[in-house]
Amino acid sequence: MTDSPRAGTIGWIDLTLANAHAARDFYRAVVGWEYEEVAVGDHTDYIMKAGAEGVPVAGICNARGQNAGLPACWLMYITVDDLAAALKRVEQTGGRILRPSAQTGGGTFAVIADPSGAACALFQHTPA
Repeated sequence: MTDSPRAGTIGWIDLTLANAHAARDFYRAVVGWEYEEVAVGDHTDYIMKAGAEGVPVAGICNARGQNAGLPACWLMYITVDDLAAALKRVEQTGGRILRPSAQTGGGTFAVIADPSGAACALFQHTPA
């Protein structure tokens, strides 16, 4: 996630799929991303980094644990100021909550679908 996220901005993006290791190698070969391993329970996910500076640009995650059941997809995280209030508005306006709130690095997120069925995550930053 970004260091100082602003509400309404895209703060992060993850690729979730069955074989994160293979996807990691694919994007490393095709676009030159390097990676940092992230231990998640009994498996490893990856933070992908760009350029000589190693700027974090995306995550590549296995469809396991809290990501189990998600289809192979790029999932963007949109920053909100108040996740609980945003989730109420999701349901009031015809959307659905696909994954309830869960803690992650730097905050809390939930996966939602808009009324058309398109999925994204909402993320509330927790100040240090």
